Amino acid sequence: MKKRLFAILLLVVLVVVLAGCDDGTPYTPTGTKADTEAQKQVADRLASSQQTPTDIEYSLERYNLIRRAYWVNGQREKANALVCQVVKPMGYIVLFTGNTLVGRFVVDGKVSSLNSFLTPSNVDRYYGGSSCGYTTLTTEMADVDGSYGENDKGIFFFTPDGKYIEWTGTYLYSDIPFEVSDPVLSYSEVQ
Repeated sequence: MKKRLFAILLLVVLVVVLAGCDDGTPYTPTGTKADTEAQKQVADRLASSQQTPTDIEYSLERYNLIRRAYWVNGQREKANALVCQVVKPMGYIVLFTGNTLVGRFVVDGKVSSLNSFLTPSNVDRYYGGSSCGYTTLTTEMADVDGSYGENDKGIFFFTPDGKYIEWTGTYLYSDIPFEVSDPVLSYSEVQ
Protein backbone atom coordinates (compact mmCIF):
# COMPACT_ATOMS: atom_id res chain seq x y z
CA MET A 1 0.00 0.00 0.00
CA LYS A 2 2.85 2.40 0.85
CA LYS A 3 4.49 1.71 -2.52
CA ARG A 4 1.25 2.40 -4.35
CA LEU A 5 0.68 5.64 -2.40
CA PHE A 6 4.28 6.71 -3.06
CA ALA A 7 3.91 5.98 -6.80
CA ILE A 8 0.68 8.00 -6.97
CA LEU A 9 2.24 10.89 -5.06
CA LEU A 10 5.29 10.82 -7.32
CA LEU A 11 3.07 10.82 -10.40
CA VAL A 12 1.09 13.80 -9.06
CA VAL A 13 4.30 15.75 -8.35
CA LEU A 14 5.62 14.96 -11.83
CA VAL A 15 2.37 16.12 -13.48
CA VAL A 16 2.40 19.36 -11.44
CA VAL A 17 6.05 20.07 -12.32
CA LEU A 18 5.58 19.40 -16.02
CA ALA A 19 2.34 21.35 -16.16
CA GLY A 20 4.05 24.27 -14.41
CA CYS A 21 6.46 24.77 -17.32
CA ASP A 22 3.86 26.48 -19.49
CA ASP A 23 0.69 27.71 -17.86
CA GLY A 24 -0.32 29.82 -20.86
CA THR A 25 0.35 33.14 -19.08
CA PRO A 26 2.42 35.48 -21.25
CA TYR A 27 5.82 36.27 -19.78
CA THR A 28 6.46 39.94 -19.04
CA PRO A 29 10.05 40.77 -18.14
CA THR A 30 10.80 43.37 -15.47
CA GLY A 31 13.90 45.15 -14.18
CA THR A 32 17.15 44.12 -15.86
CA LYS A 33 15.39 41.63 -18.10
CA ALA A 34 13.05 44.38 -19.33
CA ASP A 35 16.05 46.63 -20.03
CA THR A 36 17.74 43.80 -21.92
CA GLU A 37 14.63 43.15 -24.02
CA ALA A 38 14.28 46.87 -24.77
CA GLN A 39 17.94 47.08 -25.84
CA LYS A 40 17.48 44.07 -28.14
CA GLN A 41 14.55 45.88 -29.77
CA VAL A 42 16.70 49.02 -30.27
CA ALA A 43 19.48 46.90 -31.80
CA ASP A 44 16.99 45.15 -34.11
CA ARG A 45 15.52 48.49 -35.22
CA LEU A 46 18.99 49.93 -35.95
CA ALA A 47 20.05 46.77 -37.79
CA SER A 48 16.91 47.06 -39.92
CA SER A 49 17.56 50.70 -40.82
CA GLN A 50 21.35 50.26 -41.24
CA GLN A 51 21.72 46.76 -42.57
CA THR A 52 24.95 44.83 -42.56
CA PRO A 53 26.50 45.07 -46.02
CA THR A 54 25.93 41.92 -48.02
CA ASP A 55 27.90 42.99 -51.08
CA ILE A 56 31.40 42.56 -49.60
CA GLU A 57 32.89 39.91 -51.82
CA TYR A 58 36.36 39.63 -50.29
CA SER A 59 37.49 39.95 -46.67
CA LEU A 60 40.94 41.34 -45.83
CA GLU A 61 40.45 39.99 -42.30
CA ARG A 62 39.98 36.42 -43.61
CA TYR A 63 42.93 36.94 -45.98
CA ASN A 64 45.12 37.91 -43.00
CA LEU A 65 43.87 34.94 -40.95
CA ILE A 66 44.60 32.46 -43.75
CA ARG A 67 48.03 34.01 -44.33
CA ARG A 68 48.77 33.87 -40.59
CA ALA A 69 47.63 30.22 -40.35
CA TYR A 70 50.20 29.28 -42.99
CA TRP A 71 52.90 31.52 -41.49
CA VAL A 72 52.71 30.35 -37.86
CA ASN A 73 52.53 26.69 -38.96
CA GLY A 74 55.83 26.78 -40.83
CA GLN A 75 54.47 27.29 -44.34
CA ARG A 76 55.87 30.73 -45.03
CA GLU A 77 56.14 30.16 -48.77
CA LYS A 78 52.36 29.57 -48.93
CA ALA A 79 51.77 32.62 -46.72
CA ASN A 80 53.83 34.90 -48.98
CA ALA A 81 52.40 33.40 -52.18
CA LEU A 82 48.78 33.87 -51.09
CA VAL A 83 47.10 36.14 -53.62
CA CYS A 84 44.85 38.92 -52.37
CA GLN A 85 41.82 39.53 -54.60
CA VAL A 86 41.55 43.26 -53.74
CA VAL A 87 44.00 46.13 -53.58
CA LYS A 88 45.39 46.12 -50.05
CA PRO A 89 45.61 49.46 -48.30
CA MET A 90 48.88 50.58 -46.75
CA GLY A 91 48.81 51.56 -43.10
CA TYR A 92 51.27 52.93 -40.60
CA ILE A 93 51.69 51.69 -37.05
CA VAL A 94 53.76 52.71 -34.05
CA LEU A 95 54.22 50.26 -31.15
CA PHE A 96 54.65 51.44 -27.55
CA THR A 97 55.57 50.01 -24.19
CA GLY A 98 54.55 52.65 -21.68
CA ASN A 99 56.25 55.85 -22.86
CA THR A 100 58.85 54.01 -24.90
CA LEU A 101 58.53 53.81 -28.65
CA VAL A 102 59.38 50.20 -29.58
CA GLY A 103 58.99 50.30 -33.33
CA ARG A 104 57.24 51.73 -36.33
CA PHE A 105 56.18 49.81 -39.40
CA VAL A 106 54.35 50.08 -42.67
CA VAL A 107 51.39 47.67 -42.64
CA ASP A 108 50.57 45.70 -45.78
CA GLY A 109 46.79 45.43 -45.77
CA LYS A 110 45.32 45.75 -42.32
CA VAL A 111 45.93 45.09 -38.65
CA SER A 112 44.02 42.06 -37.36
CA SER A 113 43.12 40.81 -33.90
CA LEU A 114 44.87 37.70 -32.60
CA ASN A 115 41.39 36.64 -31.45
CA SER A 116 39.77 36.70 -34.88
CA PHE A 117 39.15 33.22 -36.25
CA LEU A 118 38.09 31.66 -39.55
CA THR A 119 35.61 29.35 -37.83
CA PRO A 120 33.56 29.58 -34.64
CA SER A 121 35.45 28.69 -31.47
CA ASN A 122 32.34 27.14 -29.89
CA VAL A 123 29.36 25.31 -31.31
CA ASP A 124 26.06 25.00 -29.46
CA ARG A 125 23.97 21.87 -29.80
CA TYR A 126 20.39 21.94 -28.56
CA TYR A 127 18.56 18.96 -27.11
CA GLY A 128 14.96 18.69 -26.03
CA GLY A 129 12.12 20.79 -27.27
CA SER A 130 9.29 20.39 -24.78
CA SER A 131 7.50 23.41 -23.35
CA CYS A 132 10.05 23.34 -20.50
CA GLY A 133 12.84 24.40 -22.84
CA TYR A 134 16.02 23.07 -24.31
CA THR A 135 19.29 21.79 -22.96
CA THR A 136 22.30 23.45 -24.55
CA LEU A 137 25.64 21.72 -24.84
CA THR A 138 28.51 23.97 -25.93
CA THR A 139 31.46 22.24 -27.56
CA GLU A 140 34.85 23.91 -28.07
CA MET A 141 36.06 23.66 -31.65
CA ALA A 142 39.70 23.20 -32.66
CA ASP A 143 41.38 25.99 -34.59
CA VAL A 144 42.62 25.40 -38.17
CA ASP A 145 45.89 23.99 -36.81
CA GLY A 146 44.08 21.48 -34.58
CA SER A 147 44.80 23.35 -31.33
CA TYR A 148 42.35 24.47 -28.67
CA GLY A 149 42.29 27.47 -26.34
CA GLU A 150 42.55 31.17 -26.89
CA ASN A 151 45.20 33.49 -28.24
CA ASP A 152 46.90 36.36 -26.46
CA LYS A 153 45.02 39.64 -26.47
CA GLY A 154 46.74 41.57 -29.21
CA ILE A 155 47.16 42.22 -32.91
CA PHE A 156 49.13 40.94 -35.85
CA PHE A 157 50.04 42.34 -39.25
CA PHE A 158 52.34 41.83 -42.20
CA THR A 159 54.85 44.31 -43.60
CA PRO A 160 55.15 44.98 -47.35
CA ASP A 161 58.30 42.82 -47.49
CA GLY A 162 56.39 39.84 -46.05
CA LYS A 163 57.44 39.99 -42.39
CA TYR A 164 54.95 38.90 -39.71
CA ILE A 165 54.57 40.89 -36.47
CA GLU A 166 52.45 40.20 -33.37
CA TRP A 167 51.98 42.82 -30.68
CA THR A 168 50.23 42.67 -27.32
CA GLY A 169 50.88 46.25 -26.25
CA THR A 170 49.68 49.73 -27.03
CA TYR A 171 49.80 50.97 -30.60
CA LEU A 172 48.81 53.86 -32.81
CA TYR A 173 47.57 53.02 -36.33
CA SER A 174 46.54 55.17 -39.27
CA ASP A 175 46.26 55.02 -43.03
CA ILE A 176 48.33 58.21 -43.29
CA PRO A 177 52.05 58.43 -42.49
CA PHE A 178 52.82 60.12 -39.17
CA GLU A 179 55.81 60.66 -36.91
CA VAL A 180 55.97 60.03 -33.19
CA SER A 181 59.21 60.84 -31.45
CA ASP A 182 59.98 60.38 -27.77
CA PRO A 183 56.44 60.13 -26.42
CA VAL A 184 56.20 61.81 -23.06
CA LEU A 185 53.47 61.35 -20.51
CA SER A 186 53.09 64.28 -18.18
CA TYR A 187 50.88 64.56 -15.16
CA SER A 188 50.37 66.75 -12.14
CA GLU A 189 49.17 65.72 -8.73
CA VAL A 190 45.88 67.16 -7.58
CA GLN A 191 45.83 68.22 -3.93
